[in-house]
Amino acid sequence: MNAENPKSAKNVENTPGHSVDEDAPVVVRLSTTVDAPLATVWALHTDIGSWADWNTDIESVDFDGPLAPGASFRWLTHGLDITSTIREVVPGERIVWGGPAHGIEGVHVWTFEETGEGTVTVRTEESWAGAPIEERPDEMREALRQSLESWLSRLRSEAERRA
Repeated sequence: MNAENPKSAKNVENTPGHSVDEDAPVVVRLSTTVDAPLATVWALHTDIGSWADWNTDIESVDFDGPLAPGASFRWLTHGLDITSTIREVVPGERIVWGGPAHGIEGVHVWTFEETGEGTVTVRTEESWAGAPIEERPDEMREALRQSLESWLSRLRSEAERRA
């Protein structure tokens, strides 16, 4: 996984809620390269109801769709019960979700870019704000970084296995 300079990642959409909160105490950006077709990576990542099948950090997901702005899903990860709302979907390119959970306001942006024949660069950026984050920003930043590194690694492994 590659860390990216927080100020170098481009935000396709600057509408509030469609990009990370640059003023949040915690912002993490990472990327990885996946040796699988874009269609495979996108389909795997956006099949939200099946995340727990391949991402062992996710205990359960309740999502009936559709994959569209305004749709919500409830998921359990790292002992946290979270309800997220999809804010933006650009098929094959970008998905954004977020919402409040346990005093934390999170925004999660994922982008997918075909970078070669059968190769995709996946970028993820997430911001966390709120009282629990302000109390322990360094600890929370590291927890988020580890979580996103794990997610990217599992996404890459499963997409490459399916390809």
